[in-house]
Amino acid sequence: MSVCDQGALHSIEQAISALKNTLNRQTATQTLALQAAHQHVLAQPVYAQVDVPQWDNSAMDGYALRANDLQQPNNSLPHAGRIAAGDMPEQKLPAGQCMHILTGAPVPLGADTVVAQEDCSISPEHIQFNHCKAGGNIRRRGEEIQQGQLLLEAGTRLRAQEIGLLASQGFAQVEVYTPLRIGLLSSGNELCELGKPLKPGQIYDINSYSLSTLLAGLGFTVTHYPKMPDNLQYNIDCLRTASGEQDVLISSGGVSVGEEDHLKNAVSTLGQLNLWRVAIQPGKPLAFGTIGTTPWIGLPGNPAAALITALIIARPALLHAQGATNCAHQTLHIPAAFDWKKPRPRQQYLHARLALQDNGQLHAEIHPKQSSAMLIAASWADGLVEIKAQETVEKGDLVGFVAYSELLN
Repeated sequence: MSVCDQGALHSIEQAISALKNTLNRQTATQTLALQAAHQHVLAQPVYAQVDVPQWDNSAMDGYALRANDLQQPNNSLPHAGRIAAGDMPEQKLPAGQCMHILTGAPVPLGADTVVAQEDCSISPEHIQFNHCKAGGNIRRRGEEIQQGQLLLEAGTRLRAQEIGLLASQGFAQVEVYTPLRIGLLSSGNELCELGKPLKPGQIYDINSYSLSTLLAGLGFTVTHYPKMPDNLQYNIDCLRTASGEQDVLISSGGVSVGEEDHLKNAVSTLGQLNLWRVAIQPGKPLAFGTIGTTPWIGLPGNPAAALITALIIARPALLHAQGATNCAHQTLHIPAAFDWKKPRPRQQYLHARLALQDNGQLHAEIHPKQSSAMLIAASWADGLVEIKAQETVEKGDLVGFVAYSELLN
């Protein structure tokens, strides 16, 4: 009996694990200019080239001095000069004097303290210090990063903050995994291209646009293929062609149990169907397998179901195949602002928004329209509420909440 013939639905965890095993782990790498490496995955660990800071420098605008030079009763010192960011760090502080110093400027030799400008009374020849903390307001050499330390591990996805960190070390280029090439296909006679008038019985091809935007935002290279009509031989021919050109194929629609859902049969003809039907709502008819040696993921056709299964199941497996090491999403636990009285046999994902209660605490509200065919709720929402199979919820109960910002990053 194949995995697809088994009566029980597969859990979400089983589906993700099996999909990871189906997808080929990326090994090809390329060297990119740093500014082009956003959302790519590091192929090699990166080690610090220099200390940060490279010398002691001032944390704010103020005056550099030796704390022991301050004497009661007036705690004042003569002014001996000015140091700005970019000046040489070898300047010396004359004994018994202070120097005006700007944020980021190197602390002069001999100084051990910087006093903030707002804690000083300034006259033409002397500076009076109204408050002084010995050793204060100095960023010490290497206090953030020390030369030779591990900066970023292989498998790190490069966000804006990692790009900035690499720039702080002077890296103009970085070695990353070559993005997976994903071929995107939509199935169904009812699909109409954007910009054309709808004929009776037609709908616009939503999934090609929502899924390609999602996948490109995650750092993959996406190719659109023409829509596949509900015809078994056409499906076979299209899948055969696309599988020879891409690393992964992702389709939407055609994986349910209808008479015109031919994709599963087309995949079985060309390769192997590894899994079908997952205990998730929306999105039960998700399937995947291989076409020759090329992995294929079949998402449901309903737009909300396609989006949710792509985010919850396909996303972590695809990022793992890309070489990323941290692929799981983070689930927060937020009080519910709703009741969910009827337990369901599948794990629910509900479009939800965070809102402040009168006591200042966040709670999760759900949209009244949760149909697998509707995207209006997804545009309204901040994320997804998770409700485990066979569970009910009352107002105030903690529920799992996954932010879209977490899933789309």
